[in-house]
Amino acid sequence: MAGDKLTHLTGDGSAYMVDVADKNVTRREAVASGRVMMSADTLAAILAGDAKKGDVIGTARIAGIMAAKKTHELIPLCHPLMLSKINIDIDQGTDFTGLSVTATVSLSGKTGVEMETLTAVSVACLTIYDMAKALEKDMEIGDIKLISKTGGKSGTWTRGA
Repeated sequence: MAGDKLTHLTGDGSAYMVDVADKNVTRREAVASGRVMMSADTLAAILAGDAKKGDVIGTARIAGIMAAKKTHELIPLCHPLMLSKINIDIDQGTDFTGLSVTATVSLSGKTGVEMETLTAVSVACLTIYDMAKALEKDMEIGDIKLISKTGGKSGTWTRGA
């Protein structure tokens, strides 16, 4: 990595948004995941629909979708993108007590969707916390990570492969 040219800095160190006009349009997709760990009682209340604020999972899914679409407004130097697919899956954890969030975002475009996917997962997890904090204040959000990405000059990448 040492000696690589930084892509979002000018010669004098000023930040700028990279020009992607000459890049090829390719099908691009990214998958990210995260989790919200909580007590069994809190999880049971969420799954039963008994949280005071309403439908935790449905609201978190919508929040994740909205977040992916607004990533360029939140993360400096991200391009606004015409996303073609945003899917947010929220399921009961299999190896922990809580909810697992997985986001899949795709488009045909000139730049990737990794940041949109990670933003979707992060905001969905934060929304779960917000919707259920009356039940439990010490829930933990964690393990947010990119799982895979396809498309573009760098091709396919999969965690652990």
